[in-house]
Amino acid sequence: MPGRIVRAAYSKISVKSQTVLPVEVRERLAVGPGDRLRYVLTEDGVRIEKAPSEGDDPFVTFTEWAGRADDEDYADL
Repeated sequence: MPGRIVRAAYSKISVKSQTVLPVEVRERLAVGPGDRLRYVLTEDGVRIEKAPSEGDDPFVTFTEWAGRADDEDYADL
């Protein structure tokens, strides 16, 4: 079940497919310049998360484990 909407924030997509994250989103994700984002596509929509830095993720080199089935299988870990 998706989370309840607390507040909505909007941004525009540029001709280069770029956008600026609204301040509320940057603060909620605790992201800043140089941070990476991860877009998780679900049946309910798209979730944006702060991606772990390459030094924080011990499985970053195992890209063969980066599929949808693996996300589902290891979601509870």
